[in-house]
Amino acid sequence: MTSVIFLGTPKFGAVVLQGLIDQGYKIEAVVTQPDKKFGRKQELHQSEVKKVALANNLKIYQPLHLSKSEEMNELLSIRPDFIVTAAYGQFLPTKFLQTAKIKAINVHGSLLPKYRGGAPIQYSLINGDKQTGVTIIEMVKKMDAGEMYGSRVIDISDDDTSGSLFEKLSIIGRDLLLEVIPKIIANQIVPTGQDEDKVVFSPNISKDQEQIKTSMTATQAHNLVRALNPQPGAYILMHNKRYKIWQSEVSAEKCSLESGYLVSKNKEFAISFRNGTILKILNIQPTGKKPIAIKDFINGQGNQFKVGEKIVED
Repeated sequence: MTSVIFLGTPKFGAVVLQGLIDQGYKIEAVVTQPDKKFGRKQELHQSEVKKVALANNLKIYQPLHLSKSEEMNELLSIRPDFIVTAAYGQFLPTKFLQTAKIKAINVHGSLLPKYRGGAPIQYSLINGDKQTGVTIIEMVKKMDAGEMYGSRVIDISDDDTSGSLFEKLSIIGRDLLLEVIPKIIANQIVPTGQDEDKVVFSPNISKDQEQIKTSMTATQAHNLVRALNPQPGAYILMHNKRYKIWQSEVSAEKCSLESGYLVSKNKEFAISFRNGTILKILNIQPTGKKPIAIKDFINGQGNQFKVGEKIVED
């Protein structure tokens, strides 16, 4: 039976882990991020990968910093056939990767070498890409730079968000991984190197990047909304108050107003952006409140905003 140490954290990783379990791989250990506190009550939440591991009675490790942890010595002693990672969220020491008897491989949520780094799915949406995919690569010291064992492409639909793309890509990544592993074992696959001239990085989204700004076009603002749904959410400052925007739409119409003005609040809440473009807000969340449909927002708070007035600050 082929043995595996699996490392992953969100649902993307959980789907991949469940696929390995269902196919009969021997999961020697599961490494995932520590439980985190969320919400007003600061309740501890387990990662999606941990939930799968618990449901299958697997050995779980949750070091804060894997490379410096006490658990590392125990993991080094396992020496599995494969080390498999899928959205784990930490760098892995070379000495650990080298303990894999056959190969250490990663399921990466982009078409490498485009979007190396921690937020490939978000950047594919931010940049308005029409396609994305999954790549299986060998794990090396340099981030996401290993040789490629296979990739699969999917189209990005106009209504895709990070959440929907994560779900689609996790299934594609699982299926591709389960195809690739037997071929690696049987020496039936020749990996290909990445073209360093085509490398694009996708570092983790910063706090500053979460804000919808008046320097954007409506399409750029809309793409940010899609990219940051469901986490952490794109926000806009209106009358110095922060509102998260969960759903939006780019209007086919144009206006003569400068960026940041309220164009309409009759049946829709439409804001002007760069080059006369217009963004319709469809679902909004005032700070400390639950997300609401825009018609309810207009009925409840619409009086504080006037059409033709600049309402957005940077």
